[in-house]
Amino acid sequence: MSPVYDCRDESQLLSGMRHARQAIGRGELVVLPTDTVYGIAADAFNARAVAGLLEAKGRGRQQPPPVLVPGVGTLRALVADVPAAVDDLVGEFWPGGLTIVLPSQPSLSWDLGDTHGTVAVRMPAQNLTLELLEETGPLAVSSANRTGMPAAVGIDQARDMLGDSVAVYLDAGPSEKGIASTIVDATSLVGGTERRVRVLREGAISRARLREVLGDLLEPDPDVEAGGP
Repeated sequence: MSPVYDCRDESQLLSGMRHARQAIGRGELVVLPTDTVYGIAADAFNARAVAGLLEAKGRGRQQPPPVLVPGVGTLRALVADVPAAVDDLVGEFWPGGLTIVLPSQPSLSWDLGDTHGTVAVRMPAQNLTLELLEETGPLAVSSANRTGMPAAVGIDQARDMLGDSVAVYLDAGPSEKGIASTIVDATSLVGGTERRVRVLREGAISRARLREVLGDLLEPDPDVEAGGP
């Protein structure tokens, strides 16, 4: 069975981080903690590793994984442009449970799946994972579960679903929030005709909090669109 390292134990933390870095470098998969739910991670610039991540989850290329980054500087390197409104979102909610979809930098040599020229990026509020990201670079990360199953909020759930498809498991105890990140699509802010941010998935960050930052740039709430009460 693939090893599990309890990263709350200093001696296991050092070994676990070393083995996780080595596994990522070999194109293998690692399960790691985030502030939302546990994630399954691969080197974002290793197409074979990303394909392995999708296979482990039971997904196809039409559901490309988001990318975790250690900071705003890496975001700017991965995307074509960072509009002022996205700067505002990042300033308010990063590190944290907000994933932002933007047009990707066209010069990048990677294959995350059928992204249609976009990338979904998040900076997690989890120090262990941020430290790993500083050493490995951007990681393609999706929730640590088989597609159709609940996202893992503890290491045992992740291991039961993913087994030996993952090389290393990093355990930091139960997830802090246990709710997946909110995903917003801000691509129309980069050269779009209708400048509007869409909510693709509401999770850790509510629409109300997003609207406090974005105002009318956020799409109308669903009940308003439907004309309901």
